[in-house]
Amino acid sequence: MSAWDELTGQEAAIAALQEAVAHPGAMTHSWLITGPPGSGRSNLAFAFATALLQESQSGREAARTEAQVAARTHPDLAVLATDRVIISIDEVRQLVSQSQFSPSVARYRVIVIEDADRMTERTSNVLLKALEEPPPRTVWILCAPSAADLIPTIRSRVRTVRLRVPSVNEVAELLVRRDGVEPARAERAARESQTHIGMALRLATDDAARARRARTLDLALSVQSVSSAVLAAEQLVAVATDDAKALTAEREDEERAAARRSLGIEPGASVPAGLRSSLKALEEDQKRRATRSVRDGIDRVLVDLMSLYRDQLMLQLGAGVELVNEAIRDELELASRAGDAEQSLAALDAIAVARRRIEGNTPPGLALEAMLITASGRVPALGSAS
Repeated sequence: MSAWDELTGQEAAIAALQEAVAHPGAMTHSWLITGPPGSGRSNLAFAFATALLQESQSGREAARTEAQVAARTHPDLAVLATDRVIISIDEVRQLVSQSQFSPSVARYRVIVIEDADRMTERTSNVLLKALEEPPPRTVWILCAPSAADLIPTIRSRVRTVRLRVPSVNEVAELLVRRDGVEPARAERAARESQTHIGMALRLATDDAARARRARTLDLALSVQSVSSAVLAAEQLVAVATDDAKALTAEREDEERAAARRSLGIEPGASVPAGLRSSLKALEEDQKRRATRSVRDGIDRVLVDLMSLYRDQLMLQLGAGVELVNEAIRDELELASRAGDAEQSLAALDAIAVARRRIEGNTPPGLALEAMLITASGRVPALGSAS
C-alpha cells in the first residue's frame, strides 16, 4: 500500500500532485492544501512529501523513505505541527532557517506546516519572506481549512490544491480496506462522523468513543427544562473533557517516558534537581495541549449536536433524506414530533452562537447552557454573540 492509498475521494488532488512529481522542471516550490476538517489534508501533504523524497527510488529504498516520512525522521523532511492555539513566531523562524540548507539525500528538502491557519499575521510575514525567495530545492507544503485563513500575500505565492468532502461510502470503503473494519460498522462510523476520516476511525475502533458520542446525544434529547439544560451542559463538558483525556493520556505518558530516557533517568527514580527544568518545560507544553484538546472536544460535542438537530429538522420537513444518526431514528422521530422546524432551526443557530462564544473565551459550560435552553424551546432564540 502506497502513501496515496491513505486517501479517499481526492482523485483530482492526487493527480495534480503526482503530475508535479513527474515533471520536476515545472515544479512549484510553495503549495497550500485546503479542505474541511477530516478531509485528509495532512495525509495528502505527507503522501506528496513521500513521493518527492522517493524520486527515482524503488523497492527497499522507497519503502525505507516511506517509513522515515511516516515516523517524521527523514533527514530532508521538516514538520511543524502544534496542539496549541497558535503557532509561535520562533517555531516558524526555525523552519525558515532550516529551509536554507540543501537537501542531504533527496532531490528536495520538504517542509510541511500543518494547521497553517494558526499563524498570526506577524508570524505569517516571517514565513512570507521565505516563500518569496525559496531556495531552488526546497518545497513548502502548507495545510489549512481554507485559503482565506492565510494572509493574501501568502495566498498569492502558493499553488492551492483543494480537497472535497468525501462521501460516506468512500470513507467506509477506506476503513474496510485500510483498517480491516467490518463493513456495517465502517458505514455507521463514516455516517456519524459526517465523513471526518480521523473521527470515523475512532468511532469504528474505539468502544469508549462511541459511548461518549451516544451519551452526548442522550443528554441533549433528555433536556425538558431550564434546570435539566444546566445539568446536561455540565455533563457535556465532562464528556468532552473525558474524550480529550483519552486522546492525550497515552501520548503524554510516552513523552514523559521518552524524556526521562533521554535524560538518563531510570524508571521510578527521582529526578535530579539539575534536570527538573527540562521535565517542567514538557509539563507546561502538555498543559497547553490539554487546554486545546478540551476545546476541540467541546467543538466535537457541538458538531454531534448539530447533526442531531439537523436530523430532527429533516424529519419535521419530511425531506426524505438519510439521517446522520440513523441508529436512533425512533428517538429522533419522537423528538421531532415534540417540537417544530422553527425550534430545530433555532437550535442550530444557537450552536453557531455557542461556538463563537467559546472561541471568544466564554466558559464552555455557560455557552452550552444557553444553547441547550434555546434548543429545548424554553426561551426565545438567542441573538448573535457580542
